[in-house]
Amino acid sequence: MKICSLASGSKGNCLYLETGDTRVLIDVGLSLRETLLRMENVGIDASGIHAVLVTHEHIDHIRSAGSFSRRFNVPVFASHLVHAKADKYFKKTRVTEFESGSALTFRDVLIDPVPITHDSCDPVGFVVESREGRSASVTDLGIVTRLVTEKLRGCRFLNLESNHDVDMLMNGPYPWELKQRIKSRHGHISNEESLELLHELAHEGLEALVMAHLSEVNNHPEHVMRTTRTFLIDQNICAPRIVIGDQYHASAVMEL
Repeated sequence: MKICSLASGSKGNCLYLETGDTRVLIDVGLSLRETLLRMENVGIDASGIHAVLVTHEHIDHIRSAGSFSRRFNVPVFASHLVHAKADKYFKKTRVTEFESGSALTFRDVLIDPVPITHDSCDPVGFVVESREGRSASVTDLGIVTRLVTEKLRGCRFLNLESNHDVDMLMNGPYPWELKQRIKSRHGHISNEESLELLHELAHEGLEALVMAHLSEVNNHPEHVMRTTRTFLIDQNICAPRIVIGDQYHASAVMEL
């Protein structure tokens, strides 16, 4: 299994996942040029990608999903509602529609699009399972539902949202309405909520974490590292490698 966070944040998201014989991108929210540049810089062959998985229609997740698909003639997997909502991004694109909550088989992997709460038309996270094990990417979580918690159990790798520090958000420059939206069940989860979820998901097979979608205004990598250090100290079940997702630089390619 190989993983690379190519971009993570409100200006663009893209995660590379290689498991078994399948290589996918989860979201392509950067420009096509920047996506290809970052892939080249970390040694990922863009022509070897088999599919693009789209979580929802917000621009920081789908900006170049269609153009990447057309450039390399690979399918985009998107829900029917997201396909309809973001149709202009998918002109002349091979789109394979899925139903949120219904798993599908692609090549040698099982892809499970898990419904989440966010202010978009049909948002999902993805659990991808192969003979190499389970991995998951779940960001833009309004709340951590029981379904999300159950679906994420047993993963070797998690790309998990840790969007904001509550004190920074509430004492920061955003207008009150936006603060309320971020804190709502259709917004984003905080560092503290991520920590609670990690404790729920801790198991001896958890090998790597990317803490993702950090707010540049309402969070700081050091706050997230403090959260993850707390997780490591408070339990002796697992000691995963931890990467803080970055908006401007790709992570190293992690091999599990």
